[in-house]
Amino acid sequence: MSQSEASLTEFKLIECNETEHAVAILEILNEAILNSTALYDYQPRTLQSMQSWFAIKREQNFPVLGIVNPTGELLGFATWGTFRAFPAYKYTVEHSIYIHHAYRGCGLSKILMQTLIEKAQQQQLHVMVGCIDANNVASIQLHQKLGFSHSGTIQQAGFKFGRWLDAAFYQLTLTTPLHPQDG
Repeated sequence: MSQSEASLTEFKLIECNETEHAVAILEILNEAILNSTALYDYQPRTLQSMQSWFAIKREQNFPVLGIVNPTGELLGFATWGTFRAFPAYKYTVEHSIYIHHAYRGCGLSKILMQTLIEKAQQQQLHVMVGCIDANNVASIQLHQKLGFSHSGTIQQAGFKFGRWLDAAFYQLTLTTPLHPQDG
C-alpha cells in the first residue's frame, strides 16, 4: 500500500472556510495552474484573490466541500459557480474538483463529486456542467461513470503550454427542481 493509499484509510468530508482552508485551496489550485491543463489559467493566484473567491461562494450559497485526512490536511475540494450570468440559468451551475497532486487517482474525486451532486439536488438545481480539458481522460471517465453526458466540445478554446486545448463539456441533468419558476 502506498503512502497516499495508507493516508486515505480514514478521511472526512468537510465544509471548507476561508480562515482554515484558503491557503491549502490556493496551493492545490496553483499547482494545477502551473503543471496541468485542469485550469486554463497562466498565473498562480494570490491569497488576496481567495478573499473575493470565498466572498462570492458565501454570497451565492455555493458550497466549498473538502476532504481531509486524520491530521486535517486538505486533500482536495469541490465547488460550483455560476454557469452564465443570466437569470434563466439559475438552475444550472458549473462545478470544479481539484485534488492535491499527491492524492490524485485515489478515488477522492468520485467522493467529492457524489457529494456535490447531492448538494445540487438539495439546492433544487437542474443541470451540473463540467468543462474538462479534452485530454483529461481520468476526469472524463469519472464524469461518465457518474451519469454525465458529453454535450459538446469547443475545439482550440484555450492555448497553454505552447499548444491549443479543446474544452469538452459534460452535463448531468437532475430531476430537481420539483417546481421551477421564471424570475
